[in-house]
Amino acid sequence: MNFMFIGGIGTQELLLVVVVVLILFGGKKLPELMRGAGRGIREFKDAMNTATTIDEDKKPEEKKEEEK
Repeated sequence: MNFMFIGGIGTQELLLVVVVVLILFGGKKLPELMRGAGRGIREFKDAMNTATTIDEDKKPEEKKEEEK
């Protein structure tokens, strides 16, 4: 297995990280942590999309005024 998208982390290193996380947080707490992380990422994406939409909705004159 080649995990090039993770920045050169090999299979052994990835397995070690998973084991350490399981030891620190336990099997019962881990799903709750991942759920919270997923919600945070979703809120961030929604905020980015909202900011882009608001910026696109402005008239060209308003954008020129903001740049000054």
